[in-house]
Amino acid sequence: MVTTTPLEEQLLELAGSVPDPELPVLTLRELGVVRAVRAHGTDSVEVDLTPTYTGCPAVEVMSLDIERVLREHGVREVTVRTVLAPAWSTDDITDEGRRKLREFGIAPPRTGASSGPVRVELGPTRSRDGDSADGTREPILCPHCGSPETELLSRFSSTACKALRRCLACREPFDHFKEL
Repeated sequence: MVTTTPLEEQLLELAGSVPDPELPVLTLRELGVVRAVRAHGTDSVEVDLTPTYTGCPAVEVMSLDIERVLREHGVREVTVRTVLAPAWSTDDITDEGRRKLREFGIAPPRTGASSGPVRVELGPTRSRDGDSADGTREPILCPHCGSPETELLSRFSSTACKALRRCLACREPFDHFKEL
């Protein structure tokens, strides 16, 4: 069991308060990518950051933003380490993060995604009558009206971690944060 000091808890809270550069409605804590902070004295800190996926282009921006915030709070030396194991999962997104995604118009990832393989959808799929397209998982709900009747328009949206979907009830398009 890893124990943290009150200073490390405070620094973890500061590092976690940084907005995600691709989804600024979420903080890095809510996204679940800031894993740990280790203080070495009062002016040197090491932060563990796990990207959402290995090639995530936002890691450098996240690292610089974490360094800036901690330096603004008196830390002179900040090292941000990219840590790939354990791998990040969409299950790491907090309940608050999921709520914020929904309010922002993005369908949050379904829970329990890390318990098995991710199904690859090859063409347009629809979720109807409270069932998912493959019949095994909860449906992707429209963040605008809550309908489970949605269809996949594109496996990729504005970022690689999101898919583009459309609600069949209200006809509004929306992003869906894909499960990993």
